[in-house]
Amino acid sequence: MPAKGTKLVASNRRARHDYDILETFECGIALRGSEVKSLRDGKVQLKDSYARVRDGELWLLGTHIAPYSHASPDAHDPDRPRKLLLHRAEIDELMGRSQQESLTLVPLSIYFKEGLAKVELALARGRRRHDKRQAIAARDARREAERAMARVRRRRR
Repeated sequence: MPAKGTKLVASNRRARHDYDILETFECGIALRGSEVKSLRDGKVQLKDSYARVRDGELWLLGTHIAPYSHASPDAHDPDRPRKLLLHRAEIDELMGRSQQESLTLVPLSIYFKEGLAKVELALARGRRRHDKRQAIAARDARREAERAMARVRRRRR
């Protein structure tokens, strides 16, 4: 859940299912004016997006930001690569860890914080099919335990 003063635009719920999230980073994102307006309308899809380090810069790829309806016809390419803004040391850390440990950079959400568009980027390890099943089973077991504890608390009253 975003902190106070932030407005969630889109989240990548599938990423939490397909990946084990190891660490998250808050990145700025370089956008054109029509893209910002389209984001404010919530016209973004993170489903197949990911980030890569190219030439010492961090890029967000595969994100679809629909063209703004009131912009000129040549406003922006909906699927263009977008530059993510991080400190040099953070980019170097992400590049090193993603290459050495075979990790993926996955965007978890896009939101506005104090009027600026931000991307929550995760350093993640892909789950295999049996890992997903184990995660689902663990989550279901945790929920059932919480329900049982709630029933016990209600009886004590």
